[in-house]
Amino acid sequence: MNKERVAELVKELLEEIGEDPSREGLLRTPERVAESLKFLTSGYDGNIEDIINNAVFKSHANNMIINRNIEVYSLCEHHVLPFFGTCHIGYIAQEKVIGVSKLARIVDFYARRLQIQERLTEQIAHEVMDAVGAEGVGVVMECQHLCMMMRGVEKQGSIMTTSSVLGSFRNDPSTRAEFMNLIK
Repeated sequence: MNKERVAELVKELLEEIGEDPSREGLLRTPERVAESLKFLTSGYDGNIEDIINNAVFKSHANNMIINRNIEVYSLCEHHVLPFFGTCHIGYIAQEKVIGVSKLARIVDFYARRLQIQERLTEQIAHEVMDAVGAEGVGVVMECQHLCMMMRGVEKQGSIMTTSSVLGSFRNDPSTRAEFMNLIK
């Protein structure tokens, strides 16, 4: 990302909406917005192998592993407004497990892009499945969307819930039910 170019575009945007980018409070705003966007869209940089960083380990565990309440922050691709909430990830290991912090890093890798919650949920589930060769994976996200809260329909209490279930989480209703019960 060319931060200088983005800062120039932000300056033009400020002028277009009727602001004066030379006033004291806005003097460094274009550069701050560019820096912020670089961080908030950092999921486009790098690759997932660097994120996982060989933190997949052999294990004889064949049980459900769950990481609940992973904070998630992303930007809606339709309005470029934040959505935020929690992500719950569960998987049944076959021969490998992944370092617990890597689950949160996978969430961040895909969330730090312009997104829709439905796709984000699916991307996380597939990545966990691929990383550990799990028997099954379940991902549930519960998020609030500022595009619904501060504009448009202005519904403050709405929470969008999405899920993606793969393998045994999709094929076995009792596995899926166990996961859903454990994340509540």
